[in-house]
Amino acid sequence: QVQLVESGGGLVQAGGSLRLSCAASGSISSINTMGWYRQAPGKQRELVAAITSGGSTNYADSVKGRFTISRDNAKNTVYLQMNSLTPEGTAVYYCTGNIRVIFTSRDYWGQGTQVTVSS
Repeated sequence: QVQLVESGGGLVQAGGSLRLSCAASGSISSINTMGWYRQAPGKQRELVAAITSGGSTNYADSVKGRFTISRDNAKNTVYLQMNSLTPEGTAVYYCTGNIRVIFTSRDYWGQGTQVTVSS
């Protein structure tokens, strides 16, 4: 069984910062790409940022220059540093990872953590 558990969400004022963490645990053989998605009320879930096992990153245009994704492979953990937050960043943030358990790889998702940015 594999679990992804997010932490670090909360309420912040516009212009502030938050750091999200997501730790994967269980019978993990290896982890490929990890990422963060978000879903605002009434909107579709969208990719925020992703990072490969080798450290290559990809960001949504709306967060480039403000958000930084990183990972600690030894801890099976991915982070999202969010700076200069705006009210448009209010959403539930979900962690995802493409994880191999023995011979099978598939995407796993966390339960989500709420981020609320007040104006």
